[in-house]
Amino acid sequence: MPTIDLRSDTVTKPTPEMRRAMYEAEVGDDVFGEDPTVNRLEAMAAQRMGKEAAVFVASGTMGNLVSGLTHCQRGDEALLGHKAHMLMYESASLAAFGGVQMRTVPNDERGMLDPDQVEAAMRPRDPHQPRTAMVAVENTHNRCSGSVLGSEDIGTLAEIAHRAGAAFHIDGARIFNAAVALGVAPLELARPADTVTFCLSKGLSCPVGSLVCGSEEVIAQVRRNRRMVGGSMRQAGVIAAAGIVALDTMVDRLAEDHGNAKRLALGLGGMPGIVLDPSRIQTNIVIFEVKDRPAEAFIEALKGRGVLASFPERGKVRMVTHYGITAEDIDGALDLVEWVTRERAYGGR
Repeated sequence: MPTIDLRSDTVTKPTPEMRRAMYEAEVGDDVFGEDPTVNRLEAMAAQRMGKEAAVFVASGTMGNLVSGLTHCQRGDEALLGHKAHMLMYESASLAAFGGVQMRTVPNDERGMLDPDQVEAAMRPRDPHQPRTAMVAVENTHNRCSGSVLGSEDIGTLAEIAHRAGAAFHIDGARIFNAAVALGVAPLELARPADTVTFCLSKGLSCPVGSLVCGSEEVIAQVRRNRRMVGGSMRQAGVIAAAGIVALDTMVDRLAEDHGNAKRLALGLGGMPGIVLDPSRIQTNIVIFEVKDRPAEAFIEALKGRGVLASFPERGKVRMVTHYGITAEDIDGALDLVEWVTRERAYGGR
């Protein structure tokens, strides 16, 4: 039986249409602004996010880094959730390259930040304290089972940031998942952001790349910072072409991934030794607790049966649905998870 890979939506393969577009892409030197395919992708991205401009970067991590470098100076502070991807999984890049201190407020189970706590955490204008230069949120939220923030949530936090003179950044790696789940255009979620990133290489199934979107002035500085960290590319149209196909053809189908994730969550929620509330699953990420053994051992046992999952934190397992995973794969994965739980409970008999 083929392996069912639920580790992440980053394991997706480009579609046949993407491969053809990459092969046939018209290219030029992007550092000179002469790659027509990159230019088209950037214009499409800006339009989708309701912004004036966009810049193509190698990854979401790079997008968050160059956005932070644009908004913050050395000795400044960025305010974000305690479970934020920028804090947990990006190698402290903003601190290392930008000399920026990261300060956290708690994420709730939706990934939301309490507005009162955010306002209280904003630094006063005091030479003894760092300047709060940026507030960042994540939508959807990776470590909160792909939970979604709506436009009202985002608008409230953006208003607090702007009132205090700070920039507002959205790590929108999966913002199209959020938009599909809410039934809104992504620009409705991105509207108050000074910068917003989104990934092509997750649910949209491209082989590489992310976009940073914002005003023309801000994106000019983001582009300069991309150069500074070594992110400028030359004939990048060969990969940008896949992104154009993705924006044209892969957004609406994210609903299929969400349906498969709900199917998976409902199945897992009824199994012994697994703690999961299926009603909390909104998009394509399913995180659950394992009670009868270490999560690492559970993941290893699943791997032996042909199901791959990931380990987000102590005691928890993450499964992510994506292009290439079907409803039949979900049913097969559930059968194998049930086998593993039964094997543990009854000693393999």
